[in-house]
Amino acid sequence: MKRILLLAVCLLAFSPIFAQENNHPRIPSVDVKTIDGETFSTKQMYTGEHPFIISLWATWCVPCREELEAISMVYDDWVEEFGVTLFAVSIDDSRSASKVAPFVRSKGWEYVVLQDVNSDLKRALNVVDVPFLCICNKYGEIVWSHTSYAPGGEEEIYEVLKSLKD
Repeated sequence: MKRILLLAVCLLAFSPIFAQENNHPRIPSVDVKTIDGETFSTKQMYTGEHPFIISLWATWCVPCREELEAISMVYDDWVEEFGVTLFAVSIDDSRSASKVAPFVRSKGWEYVVLQDVNSDLKRALNVVDVPFLCICNKYGEIVWSHTSYAPGGEEEIYEVLKSLKD
């Protein structure tokens, strides 16, 4: 009887460790702003229906702009095939934040553009360098991420999105 009780205690004690092995980290709950100045919670990014992408970028970051430009060429196809939404979160600080909206409008990007002026999301995700891009499943779990940009990187993003398709 003591062995069974000891076994049960051990199983209960170690079950959280085993249960977390296959879990992915979730997007932290942080408030950022829309380019119109409205508060937007990162909890609004996932609805349980479709995967989504978060790209941390800045107007002064050339690789960031290149990555978002490259994705814009295939984004409509991704939306149609996967129902994906890309949240382009600018980390421009208060000195350059006013440049974000005109810059985005000039590019014609169809992304949901947000601003992380105080770097709250950047810190919560432990991001050091931009561009930073992560792909989340429909539950808000980060399943893939990368920092930096190389031409053709959108093909890898496509493959990850394809692997998430139900």
